[in-house]
Amino acid sequence: MSAKNYLRPLDLKGGRIELSHGAGGRAAAQLIEELFARHFDNDFLRQGDDGAVLPAPTSAARLVMSTDSHVVSPLFFPGGDIGCLSVHGTINDVAMMGAQPMALTAGFVIEEGFPLADLERIVASMAAAAKAAGVPIVAGDTKVVEQGKGDGVFITTTGLGLLPEGVELSGKRARPGDVVLLSGTIGDHGMAIMSRRENLSFEAPIESDTAALHGLVAALLATGAGIRCLRDPTRGGLATTLNEIAKQSGVGILIDEVAIPVKPAVAAACEFLGLDPLYVANEGKLVAIVAPQDAERALAALRAHPLGRAAARIGEVIADEHQFVQMKTALGGRRIVDWLTGEQLPRIC
Repeated sequence: MSAKNYLRPLDLKGGRIELSHGAGGRAAAQLIEELFARHFDNDFLRQGDDGAVLPAPTSAARLVMSTDSHVVSPLFFPGGDIGCLSVHGTINDVAMMGAQPMALTAGFVIEEGFPLADLERIVASMAAAAKAAGVPIVAGDTKVVEQGKGDGVFITTTGLGLLPEGVELSGKRARPGDVVLLSGTIGDHGMAIMSRRENLSFEAPIESDTAALHGLVAALLATGAGIRCLRDPTRGGLATTLNEIAKQSGVGILIDEVAIPVKPAVAAACEFLGLDPLYVANEGKLVAIVAPQDAERALAALRAHPLGRAAARIGEVIADEHQFVQMKTALGGRRIVDWLTGEQLPRIC
């Protein structure tokens, strides 16, 4: 018998989350049925079990799995919200391995008293992002914590993908002479968050770049170019991502400040707040380390895709036993681009 036969329908406009919604009883079943299942509806979710049975991969494919937790503040920001961000973030983690995302799961930790209208807005955003990406949310879990112990809502998503035979991408594969490509402007997501937090407004509004990148990755791999490594420069920004690759591969990386695309409004916001855009989070960009003979072909493929129109060649991999990331400055000098120390922008994704 449906939970609707026991309880009045959820008040999705004025109602709030109660502890009973996370207790595993009738109220919890009602929340799942009337909110989550309604928005996430798909054949796998309708199986109604504790796990979803998915089609078996081909014998030549391998599985890629990744998980990520999202604690962004504010929950709603220019260009997105925690819902679409949680879908895009995990799809991108799977895609950076060269895999085709297949399915997602979602776990929610919700604070007592959280407005049901806001929760539905978040869930609807997740559903729209998953549908647009062609990656269904097939299973999930919900927990409710006491008021004052949850800060609204936290979301954990796990992604499963299929890695085709012959695709081998890793931060360990960069070699001296390889070219560093960037798919677009940096700092958009982090500055969209900060502009909302600080109530800043600019002549050109700053919006998050949150997006699912698996289509862009597929277009890049379809060129047959020698792609060594793909990464999405999220927390810690471009600088931290390049340092991670340099350490994994035991190489140095030299980038060109002039070649790195930054929107004027983002640059102005960073200057006003005393931040370096190299360290600001992105949610819809990728870094590609590419064999030198294939760099132009890969760059053309990026620029031909809607999410890569502002792609640029920003540097190269060099031999360096110290594994430093260096930058040629606009003034002609060089400086070390070190790891991010501490938390520059807390609760950013």
